[in-house]
Amino acid sequence: MEEKFVIQGGIPLKGEVEIRGAKNAAFPILAASLLTKETCVIDNLPLIEDVFKMIKILEGLGAKISWVSKRKIEINCSNVKPSKIPSDLIKCFRGSILLLGSLLGRFSRVETPAPGGCVIGSRPIDTHLDAFRQAGVKIEEGKLYSFKRNGALEKSHEIVLREVSVTATENILLFSAVNSKKTIIKIADEDYQVQDLIRVLEKMGAEIKHTGIREIEIIGKKKLKGFKHSIVNDPIEAGTFIVATLATGGHVTIKNAELEYLDLFLKRLNDFGAKFKVLDPKTIEVLPSKNLRIDKIQSLPYPGIHSDLQPELGVLATQTRGPTMIHDPLFEGRLMYLNELNKMGADIIQCDPHRAIVYGSSKLQGTEILSSDLRAGAAMIIAGLIAKGTTTINNIYQVDRGYERIEERLQKLGADMKRRIKR
Repeated sequence: MEEKFVIQGGIPLKGEVEIRGAKNAAFPILAASLLTKETCVIDNLPLIEDVFKMIKILEGLGAKISWVSKRKIEINCSNVKPSKIPSDLIKCFRGSILLLGSLLGRFSRVETPAPGGCVIGSRPIDTHLDAFRQAGVKIEEGKLYSFKRNGALEKSHEIVLREVSVTATENILLFSAVNSKKTIIKIADEDYQVQDLIRVLEKMGAEIKHTGIREIEIIGKKKLKGFKHSIVNDPIEAGTFIVATLATGGHVTIKNAELEYLDLFLKRLNDFGAKFKVLDPKTIEVLPSKNLRIDKIQSLPYPGIHSDLQPELGVLATQTRGPTMIHDPLFEGRLMYLNELNKMGADIIQCDPHRAIVYGSSKLQGTEILSSDLRAGAAMIIAGLIAKGTTTINNIYQVDRGYERIEERLQKLGADMKRRIKR
């Protein structure tokens, strides 16, 4: 059953909203439960499609999972068998790549298909493969990827990642958590989901410290303990609600926001003329803001502006005065959403797969548009909220992958937004 969002735009958002747990932090922490035979308790799980998929994959592997409360699970992986890996789910779910580090850490051999995921450009797993090879893992590539670690966990390793990669950093951390020798990871990512995973691995018994710029040292233990952990709240979701409020000229207080991971994002919004008050480290009040000017939006690895927030800022740029340069060097498909904005009346020129110029301000007109990926879907919702008339957004499954019942939360802020069955 395919669903769609139908939005009547032009209503400023007003009220309060609470941020949910971070999906990108949930994946590696769920994967960490594979490293121990003891029971683990994970709280503050976002109730979204991708988290449900990860849980289903773990159950397919043999994990015993029970829901303690609405957002809390107990998970025991004592009887997990890598031969039971559900290939059909792996192929359509990018987050499943994080199973590799844990499974290889616990078992000597793993076979898996390549993971799927968002259509935002080329996302090969070469960085992961190269990192595992540096760690002594033998890899054969064919219809399936075959991994054999042999004696890889009885040696010290220095691993230099080919690029700043969140998931590759997490995979090597997971793999190294059961190696009692020292592993040094260079060119490591240090974003919120990596930091949350480190907190979990430390609870399990690993010793981890930052030893340099983008450099992490980990000394693991052969037998790791179970853990109890509440997942960090989602900075990307917080950023989405901040931009939605600014774009609609609204006034919203956003609670449970991990503002420490949004330093440059907030700095640049302030530069653009946005008005907001940081009430405490986890609460921000976004005020009505007029005459915004955005000169440039550039997404970079943490502590830069997240690529996941670039599409939302791109929509905001259509409502500001003058030209805005958008530069996303990370994914060549991340700017696909701009075509949908032009259908709504925006004036945007795409220079190449990574750069575009948005000319503002534009009066967007509601029409039928597509959610090409998760973050583009969030951007299209914001576009619908500010457009005149009716906006229909198709392929909203992409949005459900990362935002929990977003239409209900926006409705509480006054938005005229409904979920409908597409006929």
